[in-house]
Amino acid sequence: MNNFGKVAVLMGGFSSEREVSLASGAAILTALKSRDVDAHAFDPAERPLSDLVSEKFKHAFNILHGSFGEDGVVQGALEALGIPYTGCGVAASAIGMDKFRSRLIWQGVGLPCVPFIVLHDDSDFADVEAKLGLPLFVKPAAEGSSVGVMKIRQTGELAKAYQQLKQYHGEILAERAIEGGEYTCAILGEEVLPSIRILPATDFYDYEAKYHRDDTVYLCPADLTPPDEQHMRDLTARAFKALGGRGWGRVDFLRDADGTIYILEVNTVPGMTGHSLVPKAAREIGLSFEDLCVEILSHATLG
Repeated sequence: MNNFGKVAVLMGGFSSEREVSLASGAAILTALKSRDVDAHAFDPAERPLSDLVSEKFKHAFNILHGSFGEDGVVQGALEALGIPYTGCGVAASAIGMDKFRSRLIWQGVGLPCVPFIVLHDDSDFADVEAKLGLPLFVKPAAEGSSVGVMKIRQTGELAKAYQQLKQYHGEILAERAIEGGEYTCAILGEEVLPSIRILPATDFYDYEAKYHRDDTVYLCPADLTPPDEQHMRDLTARAFKALGGRGWGRVDFLRDADGTIYILEVNTVPGMTGHSLVPKAAREIGLSFEDLCVEILSHATLG
């Protein structure tokens, strides 16, 4: 493990997902230290990235969620500093963080995406509600961890929700409610891990269900038939590759009542808390949390 040298676990940061990042980072830090990695917490909100060079860090384990950490910004800075880092590069990170533009790429290569409409100030909100049907979801295109996601149930609610969400950066998306099941597949190196079926006790898999509730049920392996499991894994690999993904990540899916599988979004810096999904899938193939962290770090690269 000494081949890694001094490792910075980038955690915290400036985004709305700061607390999740701190929790993920603390777990990773403990795991790496247990495997004799010379790992140290590093919060860019508290110190400049130039300290990575002056303090002779050799690698960075990036677990900064959201803006400035998952969107290509810190990746570009690390490349300029010459520090190899975990996860996707600049372009894949930027596109992956943007649900609108990632879907444009997936549609362009023929992958099935959740039907959506981009909202604007002059949108005909009643027409959007009619086209997508109710209920529907509305969300910021460039936030993670279900931040800002709202479920619209009544005619006329979409316009009000849009006004509330305009505070967020990037486009606001309205999308069809696909309610036959929520799934996810992680990818580690070149391997797609077993799928997970998510059964939230809440109305949908929101921020509360992801990070604070203990009654969300996770089925791993999921309840898919072998052909559907293989199909979801194939879609995961194709979706990740289409964006130029590398190292590790997670692709989320929705399944319709008729069994059709739709890609929802990609996570290029997935959570690593006690509630997180990638560690659950890794355990299914016999990989402990500690070994998972070391494996992710082993894929760190520059450029």
